Amino acid sequence: MKLLILFLNKEEYLNQILEAFLELDITGATVIDSVGMGRILAHDIPIFAGFQNLLQDTRPGNKTIFSVISENKIETLTKEVEHILGNLDDPGNGVLLTLPIDFVKGVPVHR
Repeated sequence: MKLLILFLNKEEYLNQILEAFLELDITGATVIDSVGMGRILAHDIPIFAGFQNLLQDTRPGNKTIFSVISENKIETLTKEVEHILGNLDDPGNGVLLTLPIDFVKGVPVHR
């Protein structure tokens, strides 16, 4: 099992991403509002206000999605996410990562 974390910079694609999860029988995820470091530095900390021009593409907020998934779904889900968002290696599209889980209770994992 893996903990999948998707930092979704393009909030307008949230529903499509969650639909892709469902199509792959990933029925559980937690979605939280999040703010990137660039946004905080450029807009909330006065000493870094001069960097606003450098960080002009910084979005006001984003979503972070957490889900426990089977390892065999990672590749397919990554392809679906990139089909929706574009190549994740391109700046601004998002970040997807997984971490190993050595224990979980209370979460059904579909294989």
